[in-house]
Amino acid sequence: MREYEGVKRKNAIGRMVNALRIEAPHVLAAFGEDAAVIEHNGEALLLAADGIWSKLMEADPYWAGYCSVLVNIHDIAAMGGHPIAMVDIFSATENSRIQDQVVKGMHDASAQFGVPIVGGHLHPDAPYSVIDVSILGSAKLDSIIYSHTACEGDAIVAAIDLNGRVHPSCILNWDSVTMKSAEAVRAQIRNMEQIAHDHLVTAGKDISNPGLIGTLGMLLEVSGKGGTIDLSLIPHPDLAVHNITFDLWVRMYPGMGFILTAKDADVPELIRRFASVGMEARKIGTVDTTQHLTVRYKGDNTEVFDFINNGIMHILKDEIPCRLR
Repeated sequence: MREYEGVKRKNAIGRMVNALRIEAPHVLAAFGEDAAVIEHNGEALLLAADGIWSKLMEADPYWAGYCSVLVNIHDIAAMGGHPIAMVDIFSATENSRIQDQVVKGMHDASAQFGVPIVGGHLHPDAPYSVIDVSILGSAKLDSIIYSHTACEGDAIVAAIDLNGRVHPSCILNWDSVTMKSAEAVRAQIRNMEQIAHDHLVTAGKDISNPGLIGTLGMLLEVSGKGGTIDLSLIPHPDLAVHNITFDLWVRMYPGMGFILTAKDADVPELIRRFASVGMEARKIGTVDTTQHLTVRYKGDNTEVFDFINNGIMHILKDEIPCRLR
């Protein structure tokens, strides 16, 4: 996990944060969160952006376009917010097939989730093809799921839609969305909104390119916490049926998946609510104050991350401006 490219690509974030940060009193949370939280007229605006790996664009332009929308909607959902609209920046070569496939993927995901693309910028004659998308969402100020607010003793909960497939164009993508109805995927997003509204979690992130363990590491790092998880408790599909190994599974980007922390008393209700929208949720571990992430399997413990000496993003909790801690 420490050497996985999806994790190592996050190492430069801290340096960028230090170069860009300025004080802004209306910004309640920013770097280290899935979306920035901006106070506006008594409500919260959520603002996020994501770019797609060039490797995915080369492998499958349609899936790259679809994922450019999907990952942004995930970021808003992970904050407990409602996605409103997106804009994109598309740099494309003169290869009309690539352009058409990327745009079709974006359109299909936008229509499926009901989140419109309302503008952006096009470079139609670039020497490469890259798609980047930014999204606007909203939430109530008292119903936001932050990444940096995990507490000692919290349960660590993984929630994933296991009803899917390894995407044929990318072995590190678990596709649980393209075959679902619009109502099914929108219900999963609304579920996160309701969980936030009812204050059932203390922190959360969507499982992204670093995989389940890497994403949990990012959450614990910005919370200034550590934790231990039991690998045998992580939800997974029938690995033999899908011809994948467990170590591959925990590095995969799922079509719908979240890593959350919660009080133990709220875990049964979380499990019930995720089950109601076709997702499996389980408690897989506990948050502690060690600032180390440890995995356990059959009684053996192994340290994965030491956030004090060698973090993932190199962003500490105290470096994140947030008036709502």
